[in-house]
Amino acid sequence: MGGAFPHRLPAAYRAAAREALRVTLTAAAGFYVLLYGFDSAIGATYALFGAIAMAGLSHIPGSGRQRATVLLGVVPVCWVLITLGTYLSVRTWSAVVGMLVVGFALAFMAVGGPRFAGAATGLQLMYILPSFPPYDPGSLGERLGGATFGLVLLIIAEATLMPEPAALPYRERAARAAEGAADCADRLRSAPYTLPEAVLRTARALSTGLRSSQVPEAERPAGAGVRPRALAHTGLATRTLLGRLAVMPPPAAVVLPPGADEEPGPGGMDPLRAVADAARETAVRLRGGAPDGRAHARLRRAREALAAAEGTTPAALRRNAALLEVTDAALAMSTAADIAVRGRAADAPAPGRFWYARMRAPRLWWRRLSGHVGGRSVFFQNAVRISLALAAARLIAGIDTLPHGFWVLLATLTLTRTTVRETRRTERIALTGTLVGALVAAALLALVGTDIEVYAVALPPLMLVTFTLGPVKGVGWAQALFTVVVALVFAQLAPATWQLAEFRLLDVLTGSAIGAVFGLLAWPRGAHDELRRSAAVLLRIAAEIVVATTAQIAAGGRRVPVVTAPGHRSLQHALVMAESAYAQYQSEPKGPGRPPAGQDWQAALITGHHTLWGADRLLVPPEPVVVPPLGREAAESVVRAGDRVAAAMLLTSARIDPTGDTAEAPAGSHPPTVSAITAVTATAAADDPPGAPRAYYATVSWLANLTTDVVRLAGDGDATPGEGPAAHLGESS
Repeated sequence: MGGAFPHRLPAAYRAAAREALRVTLTAAAGFYVLLYGFDSAIGATYALFGAIAMAGLSHIPGSGRQRATVLLGVVPVCWVLITLGTYLSVRTWSAVVGMLVVGFALAFMAVGGPRFAGAATGLQLMYILPSFPPYDPGSLGERLGGATFGLVLLIIAEATLMPEPAALPYRERAARAAEGAADCADRLRSAPYTLPEAVLRTARALSTGLRSSQVPEAERPAGAGVRPRALAHTGLATRTLLGRLAVMPPPAAVVLPPGADEEPGPGGMDPLRAVADAARETAVRLRGGAPDGRAHARLRRAREALAAAEGTTPAALRRNAALLEVTDAALAMSTAADIAVRGRAADAPAPGRFWYARMRAPRLWWRRLSGHVGGRSVFFQNAVRISLALAAARLIAGIDTLPHGFWVLLATLTLTRTTVRETRRTERIALTGTLVGALVAAALLALVGTDIEVYAVALPPLMLVTFTLGPVKGVGWAQALFTVVVALVFAQLAPATWQLAEFRLLDVLTGSAIGAVFGLLAWPRGAHDELRRSAAVLLRIAAEIVVATTAQIAAGGRRVPVVTAPGHRSLQHALVMAESAYAQYQSEPKGPGRPPAGQDWQAALITGHHTLWGADRLLVPPEPVVVPPLGREAAESVVRAGDRVAAAMLLTSARIDPTGDTAEAPAGSHPPTVSAITAVTATAAADDPPGAPRAYYATVSWLANLTTDVVRLAGDGDATPGEGPAAHLGESS
């Protein structure tokens, strides 16, 4: 019967219990060894709170071994933070300034990805702990030694004690999706030249599996370096390829020789076979193989042949445009995967969409950090909010000389949320839990008195319960139990009375009030407003690029292989802002006054990516070339279609984020509908201008895909979410 209990325990409790056991063993071992074995109260305090800070109060994603690797790199950072905190705490003004600067820097670390964000809270606590009495720089050695001892024990426990299996790596997810794309391309090579419903479902599942929201935090390629960027690019390109294959139009009627079941390609090459081979080569590369690159080279030649081919009928030209989009996505996938595996040693084209391939890590990190410095970044907003709150809490604790002022900052840090509504709700529950815990702790201290042995025996099991129930039951339970844990710890460090529980309640109340004030003053609605604004800005810039691109296509002229198409950098920055706001928005609880519930925010991100890639594909050739202008009818048709798509984007952006002089319900009354797609594609289907060149059909195909994205974003009831090429794409991580 004993062996069956763990299987009946819910998964959330099992996961929390495993982590709680590691934290308890580490913190208790470090505390007891240094306190009772070496008579070092300071070292014991830092060993215990070091383990609790980096594991009990932080959430570093990943398996045990992955967390151990992160913690190994964190140890030197903890040394620096403890040293700074020790020396700056001697004077209140230096402590406040240090709290402001260090608090902002650590909170802003979240731009580096989930692991940096997960470690930030623990690192904040490692700086906060030495910022309070005793102000004794002479004890720095004990502080560093105790923290190091606790962290080393934690690293060993994470790596060896009941380590969880690692989640499916993102590389493997991308490899499986690439194999799925290869299967789709093979099926499209022969009659009936369409994908069965079962294959479409598989393709959709593989594509959805690459969305960052479906990937465990530890496996998301969210870093700023070359390889993480390239791996994220691989996922996006693979999703694009799957989406394009799902809507590939059948070939024009051809007479095949006896025994043949494949459509002949330009120059005798079969583009879909080249796509399938390159996709399989990509899967091999992502799994650690070393393919010779021949499939990639054949795919490049197939794309060049497609670009030079001249169709004879509108149907053939539309097929050619669709094949160009497929081969372009497959080339992007293959190139990005090579960069993800080989880094800067990969044979990547220097300009264009792989701009990061030749850059060194410091420059890439600078671009990531500088891109988020500003009031429109939710990372910047969160860092400003928490740093101001911590500095104010340190000032109040220093001026009023609050007993155990460390708890004031701890409450401010752990209870402040990104929205004032959630902060208020969290603090109400936390204060209730703290009150209950204070009453229990006061009764325990009054009954036991100075019998330290009782506290020493009771601390480990209580810590185990605290760190098991706290993450699962919520902040109220966590605060109640942690209040009792704190009382048992300090009762062993120095004689304590029931007033210790009173101080704990007072400090948590003070820290909560400070967090509530700054939550109200600094961006109180969290990502709510930023998501609306950033999505609207994204669509407005995309509309400008659509108009400019269609005008250049119509006019023709000299094309050169510049780094990117005009407007690319502005739209790319808007995408970064929108993606970060969307990620935070997903983590915030729903509440009144939020954007429309049916709004498909992911479609806005997809629209931005489609605009970027399409404009580059149409306007940035691999080598200098002079493009003739479109004929009068074709030019007018393309410009009209581009204007309709841009107008739909602008109307949708006005509905998402209306300004003071925006007409009432501009897009609510006339949102883009499926009829808009019909208006764009009808020209390509029935009213093709006679003699229209290939560039015309490529542009119309791009505009039709953009219109599908805008319809999804507008929430049109006739466009089922998940349909169309846009449905197979997602965040770029």
